[in-house]
Amino acid sequence: MSLKNLSVTNKTHNLINRTLKNTKLKNLFLRFSKNLNLNSSFAVGVSGGPDSLALAYLCKVYALKFGIKQKFYIVDHKLRSNSTKEAQHVKKLLKKNSIEAQILTWRGVKPKSNIQARAREKRYDLITKECKKNNIKHIIIGHHLEDKLENFIIRLTRGSGLRGLVSFNKKSSISDIIIERPLLNFKKNELVFIASHVFKDFISDPSNENQDFKRVRIRNFLKNLSLEGFDQNKFNKTIENLSHSNTAINELVEKNILINSYYSRKRKIIYLNKEFFNQSNEIKFRSLSKCIKDLGANYYFARGNKILRIIDLINANKTFKTSLGGCIIKKTNNTVIINKEFR
Repeated sequence: MSLKNLSVTNKTHNLINRTLKNTKLKNLFLRFSKNLNLNSSFAVGVSGGPDSLALAYLCKVYALKFGIKQKFYIVDHKLRSNSTKEAQHVKKLLKKNSIEAQILTWRGVKPKSNIQARAREKRYDLITKECKKNNIKHIIIGHHLEDKLENFIIRLTRGSGLRGLVSFNKKSSISDIIIERPLLNFKKNELVFIASHVFKDFISDPSNENQDFKRVRIRNFLKNLSLEGFDQNKFNKTIENLSHSNTAINELVEKNILINSYYSRKRKIIYLNKEFFNQSNEIKFRSLSKCIKDLGANYYFARGNKILRIIDLINANKTFKTSLGGCIIKKTNNTVIINKEFR
């Protein structure tokens, strides 16, 4: 074995040994390993905050232990003047711990409104494109328990239905790639411990303190609730119970789509028969919403009021043609046809 290969092997052994020697780190890794339970190649999105650095470390140890190929991506959004410098710093932090990362840059005009949501969409877009190049089917991201609770409250303030309230599942998908969230039962302070213990440093995003962002205001609201004895674990249990109900509904949705639709992959067209819409309101709403999301290869579902408008058009029993979520939806006779919109 060459000296170079021996050096790499030693670093690998040190990485695993460091985890196993520290009892707290070892227990956190065992929890993570059980949550992930993945045996195929994966990509990891790393921002440089304590959550994503902890995720990167846990993923690296997991990949080494089980012999799985992995990729690590840092997205430079170029939304702040020092973003490129920060991305390079994160890349160096990772490299010191035998984690090789690639920086993906968001080029072009930046949005002036809804910045966080647009940045999140672009991050997924850049990473999924790299995954397709490398034939990777799984992206692992660092959403944790507090993120899950924040998302629930945000959706509650928007009047979301059951699906929206429990939208932070351990698994979701975008463009035929599975999004994995193995940290959803990890608390923020546990991830800060990992990042501090392993990397000794992490990036603090100033936008996390900006009260102009709704997510930040919700985060501070939850912090104040914790001072009043707010029990995160019980809240999480409530969300999990709601998730079970949501899963049962999703099974009926999948059955409806399987039996009452036909998907032509070659032509990128979905045909929906009359029986597709002879279901309960929730089932036909979700079924149509999912077809549009999947065919349009969108990360988010289309807004509920727009889906309802299309259902009203279908119920009116008239021929129509409209567009939504990167798809063309039209009705002829008793069939609804959804085409992928190519621009």
